[in-house]
Formats: sequence, structure tokens, C-alpha cells
Amino acid sequence: MSTTMVLLHIAGYVALLLWGIRMVETGIMQAYGSELRQFLGIAIRNRWKAFAAGLGITALLQSSTATGLMTAGFLSSGVMELVPALAVILGANVGTTLIVQVLTFDTSAIAPIFILAGLIAYNQGGKTRTRDLGRVAIGIGILLLALHLIVGVIGPIEKTAPVRALFATITGDPVINVILAALLTWASYSSVAVVLLVMSLSAAGIVTPAASLALVLGANLGNVIPQFIGTSQSGSARRLALGNLIVRGLGTVAAIPFLPKIAEWLAALEGNPAREAADFHTLFNVALAVVFIGLLNPLAALCSRFIPAKSITDSPGTPRYITSAELATPSVALASASREVLRMVDIIERMLKAFLIAIKDDDRNQIGEIARMDDIVDELHNALKLYLTEISRNDKLPQAEARRCEDILAFTINLEHVGDIVEKSLSELAEKKIKNHLAFSAEGFQEISNMLNQIFENLRLAVSVFMTSNLRDARALMQAKTSMRDLEWTATQNHLHRLREKRAESLETSSLHIDIVRDLKRITAHIASVAYPVLSEYNELLPSRLLDKDDEAFIPLAVGKE
Repeated sequence: MSTTMVLLHIAGYVALLLWGIRMVETGIMQAYGSELRQFLGIAIRNRWKAFAAGLGITALLQSSTATGLMTAGFLSSGVMELVPALAVILGANVGTTLIVQVLTFDTSAIAPIFILAGLIAYNQGGKTRTRDLGRVAIGIGILLLALHLIVGVIGPIEKTAPVRALFATITGDPVINVILAALLTWASYSSVAVVLLVMSLSAAGIVTPAASLALVLGANLGNVIPQFIGTSQSGSARRLALGNLIVRGLGTVAAIPFLPKIAEWLAALEGNPAREAADFHTLFNVALAVVFIGLLNPLAALCSRFIPAKSITDSPGTPRYITSAELATPSVALASASREVLRMVDIIERMLKAFLIAIKDDDRNQIGEIARMDDIVDELHNALKLYLTEISRNDKLPQAEARRCEDILAFTINLEHVGDIVEKSLSELAEKKIKNHLAFSAEGFQEISNMLNQIFENLRLAVSVFMTSNLRDARALMQAKTSMRDLEWTATQNHLHRLREKRAESLETSSLHIDIVRDLKRITAHIASVAYPVLSEYNELLPSRLLDKDDEAFIPLAVGKE
């Protein structure tokens, strides 16, 4: 086999390795993502618990980058302080080494078992957690298979002069080794994959022990780059990435002069080149954790000095109007919170308009925009929830302001639900329409468009009710909710009539049409929720009123639902 073909095979098998790691990560996140986030949220008050949480979550996800981005999200929303966030990152760095340690053993024989078991679980699991765990098992099997294939293609070329000359040229200098591995890690988005590749090269004798250790250092350093890219708009998250870079950068600089001695020591201890690389990977990150766990406060201060609050380019989801300084004056704080809610309303309207464009023009770019805007809505929702909770803790808060605080929070929660409906349901329906090259009938599309236009009017009316508590507008909003129910019924009946006429477009888009008009009605119920406190204040809500199905969407704060 020629050198070119060997390198091509290695690249292909590394890509397969990356795919396996990705499947494991996404499978775990889909199965236990909410639990992992909750677990991480519980552990944020203590650096040792935060360290343990980072270690455990990374060991499960097989990705310190995923843990880092999750932590950055908590940090950006104000849920987590910088010091425990840095502790999570230290734990994540150690956690990723455990994965490598496990994979140093020859587990290729069980790869088919994982793939077969995973395929059965994936096909039989439906939409349950079993399907997600099947995805994890398939990913593990692919990962193990890829490692076996890499070792298999590298082994026979151990004595091939061109390959040896190529790697000797590349890996002759430790600084070049570090840079090369860092670039590979950045390109592959996985330090685990690069370290495993280095282990395979070491086992085959293609790179020297000292060079393999330098490549491991580069893999650790390069793992920070995706965190910078993934958090480029968030100042607080950039501080976290900077802290990780400082830790790993200082560790790399300190370790480079001692690599030959460390290589000799590990060779005497292990005698297995692949194990030596894995052990160094673990020892390096454990040493960094031991050294820096007690220095997190000055490290956090240093990061804040390099990236001060005033120089930060805030992310779109960063609140613009609420500040901690206003908490001492609840009336001012509530007014600022109301301004942030208006931002949420504006973004919701843009999301709905993007959905309309997506189904009208088959524009996939709009679906991506919807996902981006939903992230902004989620960030604002989290920030407002924390801010309003702080306001409510004021023991001297007047009753009227306490009630206003509850009303703002209730409307915020309902708006966040609207964003979820648009992003998780409507955008998925739009994607299905585009993917399957479907088209609504002219009448069907007009019905959907009319309902959306009504929602836009309802949003403007809801803003008026929210800001002024005007009784007339509150009544009009409730009437609009009834009108939307009529629009949904009419649209459904017209669609069924077209089905009876066997209209081709209606037959093809039947489920899409029904689901869309249902979701638009649900959205109206969430928007109309802002009228309930006003109508209640004027005793215009019937106490024995039957619960409408739409009212399941309304989240009344009084009953403690969040």
C-alpha cells in the first residue's frame, strides 16, 4: 500500500472515530441531557463538587468541549460564578483522560457486540430513552472499531521509510509537535481522538516517546480553541475559556523542557508506548488540577482583568436593561425587567416571521435563524427569572409590586414556551415540508398566513395589556383568543373538505397543516395569558369557568408552577 493510501486510510478511520465519539455524546445528551444540566447546576456552589461534576459529566459525554460549552451557558446566564466554573473545567480536563485510559485496552473484540446491541435498541426503542442509549452503544462500537482499524493500518507501515521520514520531519521538534497536535484537535473538535491517534502512532513506533508526549500536550492545548469559538459572543464565557487557556498554556510551557526525562521515567514504569502517552495525558491534567484548584480565585481575578465587563461584547441573549444596582429600588428594577420582556416579545415575533418565510419560500436558513433566536429567548428567560426572584426576596416589597413581579414572571415563562413551540415544533414541521418537497394548497397556506397575522396583532395587544393593564385591551385579547379558536376550526374544516375532494396538495400536507394550526392556537393561548391578571383584578373571570384545553398552556404563578 502506498504512503498516500495509508494516510488516506488513517484520515478515514480517524473520521470514523470522531463520528463514534459524536454519537456517544449526542446519545447521552438526548437521554440524560436535562439530568446532567441539573446535576451540574446543583454542584456549582462548591469548587470540589464542581470539580467532581465536571469529571463525571465528561466521562459520560466523552467530550470536555461539550462540558465546557454547557458550563459556559450557565456562566453567561448568571447561574454560575467564574470560580466554580473554572473548577468544572479542571474536572472536565481530568474526566477526558479517563476515557483514554479505558480505550488503551484492546476492546476491539466487543465492538460488534456494542454495534449489534445498539442497533437493536435503536430500532426497537421508538422515541424512548432506549433509542438514545442504542445510539450510545452504536457510537461506542464504532469508536472501538475505528481504533482497531487505525492500529491495523499503522502496524504494517512501521518499517516503511517514507512514512517514518514524514513523521520524523514533522515530529522532530517539541514545539512543532505541540502546534501540530493543537491544530489537529481544533480541526477535529476532539482531544480524545487526537490522543488516541498519538497512542496508535506510538504503539507502532512511528513517533518517539518524547514526541508523543509533546503531541499529547498539543492535544490538550488545542481543546481550548473550540471553547473560544463557541463562546465568542459572551464575555463571561470568554473569561472561562481564557482561564482554561492560561492553565493549560502554563502547564504546557512548564512541561516541554522536561519531556525527555518524563519519557524515560514512563518507559521505565510502563514499557508500553501507547500506555505511556495515556498515562502522561492523565498525569498532566491531574497535576494541573492539583496545582490550580487552590488558585482559582486569583485566576478568576486575572481573567476578569484581561476581559473586564466594560470591554465585553455581550451576546444577543445578554440582558440590556436589568442590573443588580437597581434591585435596591424595586419599582425601577421592575420597570427594567418589563423592558427586557419587550425584547422577548420582539424576538418571538421575528421567530414567527422566519417560520412564515421558511414555509413560503422553502428557506432552510430561516430554520437556523429560529434556533438562534430561541437560544436568545432562553437566555433572557433565565436571566429574568433569576432577577425577578431576587426582587421577590425583598421583605419590604409592597403588595402591588409583589403582584407585578409575579405577573412579569408568569408572562416571561409563557413567552419562553412560545419560543419552544416555534423552535421545537413549527421549525421541525417546516423542515419536513422542505425536505419532502411538499407544497400547501393556496387556500391552506392562506389560512395559516391569516392565523399568523392574527398572532402578530395579538402580540401587539398583549404588549399593551402587559405595560398598561388596560381592561379594554385585556377583553380584546381574550376575544382574540376566541377568534383564533374559530380560525383554527374553520381552517380544519376547510382542510377536511379539500381532503374529501382529493386535492393532491392537501393529501400530501394533511398532517403538517393540522399540526401547524394546532400549534398556532397553542401560541395564542400563551400570549393571551397576560390578560388573566387584569381580568382577575376587575373580577371579570368566572370562578367556575371550565378549563379550556388552551389554558393548559397558561402558567399561573399563583399555583407555583414554573
